[in-house]
Amino acid sequence: MSASRFTYLGPEGTFTEAALRTLPEAATRELVPMVSVPAVLDSVRGGAAAGALVPIENSVEGGVTATLDELALGDPLMIYREVLLPIAFALLVRPGTKLADIKTVTGHPVAQPQVRRWLAGHLPDAVWESSASNADGARQVQEGRVDGAFAGEFAAAVYGLEPLVSDIHDAENAETRFVLVGRPARPAAPTGADKTSVVIWLGDDHPGALMELLQEYAVRGVNMLRIESRPTGEGIGRYCFSVDCEGHITDRRVGEALMGLKRVCPRVRFLGSYPRAGLSPADVEPLRPETSDTAFADASDWLTRCLDGRA
Repeated sequence: MSASRFTYLGPEGTFTEAALRTLPEAATRELVPMVSVPAVLDSVRGGAAAGALVPIENSVEGGVTATLDELALGDPLMIYREVLLPIAFALLVRPGTKLADIKTVTGHPVAQPQVRRWLAGHLPDAVWESSASNADGARQVQEGRVDGAFAGEFAAAVYGLEPLVSDIHDAENAETRFVLVGRPARPAAPTGADKTSVVIWLGDDHPGALMELLQEYAVRGVNMLRIESRPTGEGIGRYCFSVDCEGHITDRRVGEALMGLKRVCPRVRFLGSYPRAGLSPADVEPLRPETSDTAFADASDWLTRCLDGRA
């Protein structure tokens, strides 16, 4: 494996590259753009890169399905870090282009809902043509294939373009969550402000099946941060669930919840326990006393005393 290389969803000038460059460890690595999420993750699986950064969730559009599916169904990988990046778009054009000249625009499909109202108000007749990434859209403008691209303003210098309009966003405080993924290994030590991700498959479809999964978290006081269903490809109605929860796998409440899931589900894939972006332990709500590690340890000791006739 190349320990000196990180890959990311390219080409150059994507928000993914901008997010990757916020990580201290990226400063000492070769950063290599790839054409798709599967290609990025396969570079880690095959040993060509030590890690890969990919988008996984957007505050406007929700989960990034290509990433969710690859992490669920491809060869196992683990999440080690997450990055939250505020998202605002610029309309990038070739030098000299005026707003009235723009007949066609492009951007990643996830970008379209984030600029739809701006387009309706300023370029109602422009035709949208989706691109593989926002930076790829900028490249299409550079090549003269479309008139304008919605991308990060930082991409303008990469492709010799100009930001005709900056700070475009229909939703205030929009952001995208990215994850740094590597080969499976022991999770890093808990920080006190952690997140644990898994993928869960239902055993059979019966009334209350999903509630049974949720109860494994609820009865142990584990707060779920996100749950999203994805088709397994095995037929209509067959789904797996991508779940994020608060806490670290070494926390007793989280570990026991995962064991409960493993007991009732045919398949559970652990995707990692890692620090939550932008949070410190002081930002995390205190645990209820009955969900602390001490409470779980006391209950275990009590059971041992019962078995020994000392209760």
